[in-house]
Amino acid sequence: MRAQVTRRIAAALAATAVALTGCTTGDDAVVSGSSFSFVAPGGQSDIYYDEGQRQELPEVAGEDLFDPGERIAASDYEGKVLVINLWGQWCGPCRTEAPEMQKLYEETKDDGVVVLGIDVRDHDRSAPQDFMRDRGLTYPSIYDPSGRSLINLSGYPRSVVPSTIVVDRQGRVAAVFLRELLASDLRPLVDRLVAEKGA
Repeated sequence: MRAQVTRRIAAALAATAVALTGCTTGDDAVVSGSSFSFVAPGGQSDIYYDEGQRQELPEVAGEDLFDPGERIAASDYEGKVLVINLWGQWCGPCRTEAPEMQKLYEETKDDGVVVLGIDVRDHDRSAPQDFMRDRGLTYPSIYDPSGRSLINLSGYPRSVVPSTIVVDRQGRVAAVFLRELLASDLRPLVDRLVAEKGA
């Protein structure tokens, strides 16, 4: 009897953990051989890297959501603060978060900040296109149903959607957020990165 209760409690805790991480499915991807190695200390959902600890973002690239012939890469935005947001039109929290990403983009693009979306697990391109049009989202987005654009990110949990990676002007990862965000959650960090010297 005690073993059954223990198993039920463990199952309930596991279900709660999955619910708290947004639209999570599948196993976390662990890939080796890149300069950025992701680890969530103690299971934190907001991870910040001090300037001296930051590692270079490896190549993140894929097809433009609206133009299959065009390739978008994080390296296209060298010298800018880059906010990479994983999303999917199927993801409930993304519906709230996407307008917040647009707000951040509009408020900071003149300061050298770019929001780059990566649409994952949408196997019909028209659905995420409609999602962006309907919400007036104008920042660029990679169309990546399989999540291959993130394969070089060692240990990054590609199954956690939404999630966000913030990259400094030198192309180094400054923070990772494994949860839904508001523009106001990101703005203090983005402003600090914009102000950093040595870019």
